[in-house]
Amino acid sequence: MPKTVPIPFSEPPWLMGMPSAYYNNSHRKWQKTCRALVDELLMPEAGEWEKAGDVPEDLYSRFAAANFLIPNLSAPLPVEWLHKLGIHTLPGGLKVEDFDYLHTLIYVDEMSRTGSLGPSGAITTGVAFGLPPILKFGNKQLQERFVPDIITGKKRICIAITEPGAGSDVSNISTTAVRSDDGKNFIVNGTKKWITNGLWSDYASMAVRTGGPGPSGLSMLVVPLLNTPGVNMRRIRVGGQSSAGTTFIELDDVKVPVSNLIGNEGHGMKYVMQNFNHERLTISISVSRLSRVALSSAFEYCLKREAFGKTLMEQPVVRHRLAKCGADLEAHWAWIEQFTYCMTKLSEEEANRELGGLTALAKAQAGRVLEVCASTAVLLFGGNGYTKSGQGEIAERIYREVPGVRIPGGSEDVMLDLAVRQLVKNFQRKTKELETSMGGSTGSSKL
Repeated sequence: MPKTVPIPFSEPPWLMGMPSAYYNNSHRKWQKTCRALVDELLMPEAGEWEKAGDVPEDLYSRFAAANFLIPNLSAPLPVEWLHKLGIHTLPGGLKVEDFDYLHTLIYVDEMSRTGSLGPSGAITTGVAFGLPPILKFGNKQLQERFVPDIITGKKRICIAITEPGAGSDVSNISTTAVRSDDGKNFIVNGTKKWITNGLWSDYASMAVRTGGPGPSGLSMLVVPLLNTPGVNMRRIRVGGQSSAGTTFIELDDVKVPVSNLIGNEGHGMKYVMQNFNHERLTISISVSRLSRVALSSAFEYCLKREAFGKTLMEQPVVRHRLAKCGADLEAHWAWIEQFTYCMTKLSEEEANRELGGLTALAKAQAGRVLEVCASTAVLLFGGNGYTKSGQGEIAERIYREVPGVRIPGGSEDVMLDLAVRQLVKNFQRKTKELETSMGGSTGSSKL
């Protein structure tokens, strides 16, 4: 029997005792394992770290030592590499070959219980989005050089796409990589901005322009950062995620071996777009938990705070606000669970084709849900919700996270447009395939 009754909306339904068709015993055991490790490594001091704007230097190595960085990689995990490095199980005894996207969902959800994307982002963002391009698109030699040290936490990596003049418009990237006269190196020049974990990263999986204008001129390189001539990095102070190491990177004639090319030259746009799918799904999951923390904290406060001779919970207008937020939150979470379940059944190619646009839509919706839950929490906490200390500080802190959710990983308006364009593209493709198979028109209207 639980020692306490959970506050409404504080946990997903499946952790509130409700039946679920998605989770098996492996997932339930994994959830308990993740919760115990997050309670040990993050929860006690995460709030103070976020206030201070930094995490302890040894936090990353502590996660690495527990093999607790590996779940950041997209499922299925790189089993061959993990076995080669002597890693056969994750914490709690979960076999690496049994890890699926529902395990990913559980891990990301648990890591976000601190009520801030900063402390968790300080140790997860780089490896989660910087290593997959090497694993998925890099040749054997490239992987041999970088994968072992990154997977085991001996070295760190980040993803470096955004620039001062190019964010969601990836095809507008201007950082150049020009081959040297002897053909052995790329000479990289340009700037990258808002690069999470950049300050601490030995390498970046970086989008660069190796060809002409537009998407076809983009490639990806593994660019060395720390202690590299021509690389200058400085911290950017942002409104939320203050402890995640947001970085401005200047690259001045940086020599990068041609062998550091990820995949094929000129295919960078494809690699970036596919990598975004994992990023946007995990953002959606983590943001749902932030919304949960904000809403349940406000719910608990309203049960005990009195005004005009009664608790806030006895005021109909308060219940109305909580109800609307709860409906938005649980509806979004139900979609994310169903979405993630699809990921366990589809091949990577099928998922990229069928869910790419919807991933963008899920990410956009997560930001909208967070905005309403966080703003409602601030209002219900009143003056306490506008204060950076005390009983309402969690609402104030989460409210500052909202822009950092609605903008990075593809800004909201771009995501909404991308989602519909992808849905139209898939509709037209399937209509054409159906017409071909039937030997004529289906009678469908054209868009």
